[in-house]
Amino acid sequence: MNERLETLKKARDRMIEDRDQHAKVLAAPFDRDKAERARNKFVELQMLIDALDRAISAENPVSK
Repeated sequence: MNERLETLKKARDRMIEDRDQHAKVLAAPFDRDKAERARNKFVELQMLIDALDRAISAENPVSK
């Protein structure tokens, strides 16, 4: 595996860990202020994870 691909995968794993922390806040008893911040960060991190997935896919072109 090349270094770039490994870096992308590590970044994706780290972002998933961060996203999971915000999901726990969203699953906890409701606190409006915390829930709003957690929701915004969750969505932001999910968009980043999706972008990392696309970058990882670009590093692994489909064999013909």
